[in-house]
Amino acid sequence: MHPLRKQRLIVVLLIVVGSSLAAFFIIYALQQNLNLFYEPSRVANGEAPIDRQIRVGGMVAEGSLIRQANSLTVNFIITDFAANVAVEYTGILPDMFAENAGTVVTGFLSESGTFFADQVLAKHDENYMPPEVSAALDSAKHKANQLDN
Repeated sequence: MHPLRKQRLIVVLLIVVGSSLAAFFIIYALQQNLNLFYEPSRVANGEAPIDRQIRVGGMVAEGSLIRQANSLTVNFIITDFAANVAVEYTGILPDMFAENAGTVVTGFLSESGTFFADQVLAKHDENYMPPEVSAALDSAKHKANQLDN
């Protein structure tokens, strides 16, 4: 093989190997930062991963908001009217957070079924609801109507 061809082949192989490694590391990093959305029904059915960061959305169940004394810890229940998920959050809740309002929480699901939230998002006006929450509630209502019939 001619030395010039051999040198070009080595350069091309190095570029291919370098590009492949870069693509691998990018894909790996994206998988680690992926937050999947789950409805309370899917969490209750055991479809949500344990000890991995996920998002859960639904309505805050009426009468479920419990603030612990002398602490910023709050417990509440998120529902899609078909299933419930108990949530524990330590921090300051958004101003618009309320019972019977849509919310999305980000955090980790424990083996006991309690969701430990790192972040709580609340709707920002009376007409808005996150698309994932709206779709989840519509789906749960549709399933409940099918079971009633």
